Amino acid sequence: MPVRSCRVTIKDMDGVKHTVEVTAETLYEAVALGLVALRGNDWVMGIGQGLNTVQVSVVDIPIEHSVKIQDFHDWLERSTGAPREISKRSRIKTILGLPTTQK
Repeated sequence: MPVRSCRVTIKDMDGVKHTVEVTAETLYEAVALGLVALRGNDWVMGIGQGLNTVQVSVVDIPIEHSVKIQDFHDWLERSTGAPREISKRSRIKTILGLPTTQK
């Protein structure tokens, strides 16, 4: 898959929208990179979980995606799928600083 430039927008606990630009190969990689970039930023008052939505706009070709954080976490926690998908989840867990399972 080609790497794409993306704008990732997340609303914080105070309802303020924050946008960062990332370069990612997949939608969920863009979500992960956006979450990492905004976490710990002094201007971001915490990022809600569950039904909070992350907006991803592909800059190369104007495409916008909305992903519920809960759906992102559900996808991340799956243990089945094609080797390529398992590898992508492992890479995203590494981006987020989460433990990955090794076989």
